[in-house]
Amino acid sequence: MPGIYIHVPFCRQACSYCDFYFVTKTDLIQDFTNALGNEIAFWFKQDVFPNGISTIYFGGGTPSRLGKKHWLQIFEDLKPFLDSKNSIEITVEVNPDDVSEDYLLFLKSIGVNRLSMGVQTFDSNLLMFMNRAHTSEQAENAIQLIKKCNFDSYTVDLIYGNPGQTMEELALDVKTFLSFDPPHISAYSLTIEPRTRLGKAFENGKLEPAEDDLVAEQMLFIQDEFEKAGYTRYEVSNYAKLGHESKHNSAYWKHETYLGFGPGAHSFFWNENKIAQRWQHPADLKKWIENPTEKTDISQLNFRELVEERFLIGLRTKAGIDIQELANRYGFALSEKHLSLIKTFQKQGLFEEMDSHVRLSPKGFLLADRIALELISV
Repeated sequence: MPGIYIHVPFCRQACSYCDFYFVTKTDLIQDFTNALGNEIAFWFKQDVFPNGISTIYFGGGTPSRLGKKHWLQIFEDLKPFLDSKNSIEITVEVNPDDVSEDYLLFLKSIGVNRLSMGVQTFDSNLLMFMNRAHTSEQAENAIQLIKKCNFDSYTVDLIYGNPGQTMEELALDVKTFLSFDPPHISAYSLTIEPRTRLGKAFENGKLEPAEDDLVAEQMLFIQDEFEKAGYTRYEVSNYAKLGHESKHNSAYWKHETYLGFGPGAHSFFWNENKIAQRWQHPADLKKWIENPTEKTDISQLNFRELVEERFLIGLRTKAGIDIQELANRYGFALSEKHLSLIKTFQKQGLFEEMDSHVRLSPKGFLLADRIALELISV
């Protein structure tokens, strides 16, 4: 089922690793809210989702920078989509420094049933390195409040592979995360992006990234510890207790249609048997407010390109790629060269035994992107 992503660009400050579009000034929050209503109304009139939607995800930026009046206006504008006959997963990203019991109960009262909180680490030194706005104590208190407010589901983020981070430090972090027993954890390896504070430090020779072998060791350690605690690794970076997998992100990995609202948001729209389209909105708040339906970077994808994307996203999941789906949905069959390459990878312990699906092994997850690229290059 299709979904909606809403990009809320407001942040308290710039995290050192983040390359998403954001602004720190809040003077345009009301203008943003009004423009978002216009964009929502425009797309509802297009009747692009005749069978309804299954998910809405508020990302950022930091959606929890919005006030109650803004949320009330947004949910009023979303009513036509919310009247769907489907059960809708509604996720809001929050930061620990914005969380209060009153705010959480308010979000729950308007229909939010899932939260995503950027904890990243409980290590005070790493929080400073990441330039996070919260303290470890605030993160601990925020998780306790989420549990107290009885949200149906929530997830917390962990970042590992930080420069200078030892296995002992990571182990302590993991132990702290697991002590709260969250239903879902997303664990991301730190990526140093060019236009970020860390990227500039790296370019100037002031930052040495963690060694690849150490990052791989940390990934395997996290996987083992989380699985022992009852989590299933259903995607390279995502672990969930049974029934708490993210429906929204899972739709991305299944190559389902979604619309992105807000400045810098991306969309993927595919009517089966027709050419698919990707586009995004200008990553400029003022420009987007002036014209919230403007599309930039429009690209059309033929079936070959869609197959390549399917490999890139599908191999990152525990489910892998359904061979019959490749034939029925994409008109694509694995060639002898593909099968030979998969057998070679199997001998190296990178693929599970092939049945109706092609799946990477836990060891293969370490090289998921590289393996996918090799397969689509055949």
